Amino acid sequence: MSQIAMLRHATLDDVPILLAMERRCFTTDRLSRRSFRHLLTHGNAVTLLAEQNGEIQGYVLLLFSRGTSTARLYSIAVAPEYVRQGLADRLVAAAEKAALERSCVSMRLEVRRDNTASLRLFQRRGFRQFEVTPDYYEDHMDALRFEKRLIPDLRTELIKVPYYPQSLDFTCGPAALMMAMKALDPAMELNRTLELRLWREATTIFMTSGHGGCGPYGLALSAYRRGFSLEIHVNEDGVFLVDSVRSAEKKEVMRLVQEDWIDELSRLPVLLRRGSLGVDELRQKCDAGGIALVLISSYRIYGERFPHWVVVTGFDAHYIYVHDPLVDVKAGETVTDSINMPIPHREFQRMARYGKAGQKAVLILYSASCRPELPTPFTAVTG
Repeated sequence: MSQIAMLRHATLDDVPILLAMERRCFTTDRLSRRSFRHLLTHGNAVTLLAEQNGEIQGYVLLLFSRGTSTARLYSIAVAPEYVRQGLADRLVAAAEKAALERSCVSMRLEVRRDNTASLRLFQRRGFRQFEVTPDYYEDHMDALRFEKRLIPDLRTELIKVPYYPQSLDFTCGPAALMMAMKALDPAMELNRTLELRLWREATTIFMTSGHGGCGPYGLALSAYRRGFSLEIHVNEDGVFLVDSVRSAEKKEVMRLVQEDWIDELSRLPVLLRRGSLGVDELRQKCDAGGIALVLISSYRIYGERFPHWVVVTGFDAHYIYVHDPLVDVKAGETVTDSINMPIPHREFQRMARYGKAGQKAVLILYSASCRPELPTPFTAVTG
């Protein structure tokens, strides 16, 4: 090129040009007008255009997840006449810069197995393959998943926690518990039958409408019955998840269910601590062999207020890493976006509470061979 294309942010006026670029560059999996309009107006995304003398030569589209520090390079396209002129490399570099400006520490993406040019580009730029997803694209081609750490001095020593996505809107607790149990007992089989069985055991009965979610006491009992040692950390004595319920009768049912769980726990060697776990203390528990389940408010990630369980997978000086059992398909996310999600320490402390009362709950699971010294029977410790 005689001149270097300038990069700018796309606007709604650019949608026709973007659609034309999709038709020229892709034969399948094209983004629609509706998708572009959503991403340019309501989506948590950035679209950068390469423009020279009023001509659009290419674009890159980057997605961000609220509350986490992982960006996703969702789409990149270069007009055929500008291929092999370094434009794709410039667009990826600009995407990485945009991600760093959003405090992202890593970027993930998918590439067609047969797209050798893109594979060479991303490998040259330091992306490393970590997964293969069969039958990912419309024409049944496999996707190779890549990730790049944008801050090179970060060293994440992640606990090897397997991933299991929740299959229903209200089963984040069972899905998180299944991941933790599988990490401690590799022989455990994860399937939907177990997910629903755990939900039936641990549900709080009522939520805003329809099926209920799971509180810490029910999940704790389900884990104990399957041979795991555990600690329960809560910051108050109130009924968990009750803020979502208006009916006095339903609130009373939830109170009775929780009291019954606590009564059963009172006869078991389980530690109940009334207080909050800071990041350092949470890390110490995990370093001692525990796997932590944390109740969060999903607002800072998904923009909606509902109680949500995640599993802690690792720590470093700046971030806590979690498996999020929810895959927000409507927002264009895949399983890749929910695995080992990095969340800044301060942001994690803000989201690790739910409801008007700011209820906090953490479960720490241990294997039978790695049991800490726990009181017998159930003991409540304040502070």
